Amino acid sequence: MSLQFKVNGKSVSSNSEADTPLLWVIRDELGLTGTKFGCGAALCGACTVHVNGEAVRSCQTQVGNVAGSNVGTIEGLGGTHALQKAWIKHQVPQCGYCQSGQLMSAAALLSKNKNPSDADIDAAMAGNVCRCGTYTRIRAAVKDAASQLRAA
Repeated sequence: MSLQFKVNGKSVSSNSEADTPLLWVIRDELGLTGTKFGCGAALCGACTVHVNGEAVRSCQTQVGNVAGSNVGTIEGLGGTHALQKAWIKHQVPQCGYCQSGQLMSAAALLSKNKNPSDADIDAAMAGNVCRCGTYTRIRAAVKDAASQLRAA
């Protein structure tokens, strides 16, 4: 059985079992390795992707549940998103492992709220763990990107 969905705007199909984690389809079948495996239990946020615009943990999302959906990965941000520019400006990454998940959670927030408060940012980013502790820089970068998006 072939499951059909879109990834970063392109139609794809998967022959994986419906209960296969979306993370493994994205990485192993589609070759998009920007989405990271962290904990495998939806606790760290490293595997965050968008499904129909909502941030979800791909390690716990079954591929069968995204049939017909639009999935967005870090590769879909294109390298020029305001968040990515703000991440560089504010020197957010240290080890960098969590950053694709952090960016995807922040992008989901800014797609709905172009003027987030600190509480909005904290709520949207809850569950995205940064072992390096760059949370202050993450919040500053999200605010900076929001400002850039409002000005556009």
